Amino acid sequence: MRFLSKKQVKELVTYSLAHTARLEGEGKFPKRVRLGTGRVAYVESEVQAWMASRIADRDGHTDS
Repeated sequence: MRFLSKKQVKELVTYSLAHTARLEGEGKFPKRVRLGTGRVAYVESEVQAWMASRIADRDGHTDS
């Protein structure tokens, strides 16, 4: 298991940090994990699963 910084997530999904935060707040993106005061990260496998679900949606798969 690996944590990703907000910057790394931004590079992977190409969304702005503000848009990622909006999606997270709406329950449409993986939630951050608080690592300490002023420090959060995302679980890499959760972000990858979210990315895979976007591809499945594009391809018309509904089982993801």
